[in-house]
Amino acid sequence: MSTISCPECAAEITLAAGTEVGEIIVCPDCGVDLEIVALEPAAAQLAPMEQEDWGE
Repeated sequence: MSTISCPECAAEITLAAGTEVGEIIVCPDCGVDLEIVALEPAAAQLAPMEQEDWGE
């Protein structure tokens, strides 16, 4: 299994088997949303914030 380091709080996160690029995970320590950007080596970045469309 691969591990990543949270870019927000530096917690070590073990990725579950079957994790895919583009998947959004939540850091168990600080709760920030992370997007998996690579698997070999494993890497993640802060997930983009969803914008409100206000019914548009």
